[in-house]
Amino acid sequence: MNLVATYGPLVLMILVAFGLAGLFWAGATFLGPKNPTAEKRQPCECGSESTGGRHVKLSVKFYLTAILFVVFDIETVFIYPWAIQFRSLGWTALASMGGFLAVIVVGLVYVWRKGALDWET
Repeated sequence: MNLVATYGPLVLMILVAFGLAGLFWAGATFLGPKNPTAEKRQPCECGSESTGGRHVKLSVKFYLTAILFVVFDIETVFIYPWAIQFRSLGWTALASMGGFLAVIVVGLVYVWRKGALDWET
């Protein structure tokens, strides 16, 4: 099989995508209005005056919640392929996934008992 027949449609799609993006950018640049004012150059603050400094202190709970989400979301990455191939993998894979889920459940119970899932504390 030759290279053009294999990768030709992909290269064509990429060229069309870049061509359209360039066409839209050029159209907006050359056809768009050109009347910048000082007010238009200011950053948007949703119509309200900004208060406080630039750096806002966030509670550690936000970071902890994000990290817990990532940890338990990675579990799905491992469970989904196993669930798709469940019948063909056999008992060894079932035992391995059972051990994996046991570790995840122990981790969830630990996090729960430590109060990481309680937002008020």
